[in-house]
Amino acid sequence: MNRSQLESFLRKHHHEAFLWARQCCGFDGELAKDVIQLVFLKVLEGKAKLKAEDHPKTWLFSVIRFTAMDELRANGKWLTVEIEEDMAWESEPTETESHEDLIRQLPKMQQEVLLMVFYHDMTLEEAAKVLQLHIGTVRTHYDRGKKKLKDWIEIRKTKEKNEYR
Repeated sequence: MNRSQLESFLRKHHHEAFLWARQCCGFDGELAKDVIQLVFLKVLEGKAKLKAEDHPKTWLFSVIRFTAMDELRANGKWLTVEIEEDMAWESEPTETESHEDLIRQLPKMQQEVLLMVFYHDMTLEEAAKVLQLHIGTVRTHYDRGKKKLKDWIEIRKTKEKNEYR
């Protein structure tokens, strides 16, 4: 891609890229803006290059993800996956939490996979490329995340039915 093609690609995907950056930054909008700026600089200065065989959107999401991880580490906000996973399973969500809050309670990898698939219209194969994981691993995170969300929603519905009786 030449520079003008890159610029138009970045303009076209700016909103979606910001949403992904926000998700990668723990829903911190200000940090996400910084990450997007860094990513666009990396892309336009040629520090992040698209390989011919890559899909542009998955490549951009990968650059965003790894830039966000670097920024979180630099700001001391990065937790290891093991710690986050333990925190995510400590308690079941309360009835007043929204679906977005439910997703935030999932382990980090499950969150990322579900957000890519449901909110960014990616396939599991594309999500695997972004996360740089084997497709089987991504499928496992996807299935476990969906199952846990389903269980939490069913628990919530059961509690609501019992309240109306």
